[in-house]
Amino acid sequence: MHVHWAKPLIPRHPDSLEDPIENVLALVADCEPHERALATWESALNKGLVKREVLDRLPLKRVARDLLSEAIPFADSGLETYLRSRLGWLGLPLTFQIWIAGHRTDLLIGDRLILQIDGAAHTGAQRDEDIRHDAELRLMGYHVIRVGYRQVMDRWHVVQDLIMRAVAQGLHRP
Repeated sequence: MHVHWAKPLIPRHPDSLEDPIENVLALVADCEPHERALATWESALNKGLVKREVLDRLPLKRVARDLLSEAIPFADSGLETYLRSRLGWLGLPLTFQIWIAGHRTDLLIGDRLILQIDGAAHTGAQRDEDIRHDAELRLMGYHVIRVGYRQVMDRWHVVQDLIMRAVAQGLHRP
C-alpha cells in the first residue's frame, strides 16, 4: 500500500473514506507514469465518470492540465491509449475499434495492417471465430498481426518489432 497526501481539489469531509473522481485523477496525474495516467484519465472520461468541462475549470497542476489536453474521451479501453502513445510516432493513421467484415478489429494501422489483441476470453468458440475472421480479412487483402494482451503489456518490444517489420514491408499500404 502507498499512502498519498495532497490537498484535494474538491473539499471532502475529514471522515469521508472516498474521494471524488476529480481528486483521484489529480493524484494519478502526480503519481503514475504518463502512459498509465493517461489511460486512467481517458477511461474516466469515456465511462462518463467526469466531464472535461468540469476538469477544465479546476485548479489543476501542469501535469494534470497536460493530461487533460492530451486525453481523448472516445478511447474504449486503456489498451487503446497505450497503443496510440506507443505507435503515434509512426505518423501513420491509427484507427481503433473499426468494423471490417462484420467484426470489430482492435487497430487498423494505415489502410491494410490490422493488430488484434487477445485477452483471456479468446478460447474455444471465440478462438475459432477469431481464426475464421482473420482468414476473411486476409482474403480481403488485409494483413493481420494477432498478439496477446500480456505481450502488449509485458513484451512490447517484441510486438513493436513485428509491427515495424510489417510497416517496413509496406503491409500497411493498399
